[in-house]
Amino acid sequence: MNIQPLADRVLIKPAPAEEKTIGGIIIPDTAKEKPFKGEVMAVGQGTKDEEMVLKVGDVVLYGKYSGTEIEVENEKYLIVRQSEVLAVVK
Repeated sequence: MNIQPLADRVLIKPAPAEEKTIGGIIIPDTAKEKPFKGEVMAVGQGTKDEEMVLKVGDVVLYGKYSGTEIEVENEKYLIVRQSEVLAVVK
């Protein structure tokens, strides 16, 4: 991948939405909730005021309306500021 986030930004690959059924009825893609968990694919260098504490491979939780969605080679990614990441899943 040829994307390098700048400053305090992080590139996240969202976890796939879980398939859910209710009594045999499959919920369509448009009704599925957006995942709030993903894997860090690339990180920026940080800023002089805020060092980068996330690293590639971290699984993180982020806010519902965080970041900007992009699509690269038919894969969806999210670019967010490090401050929009809520937690690292261990």
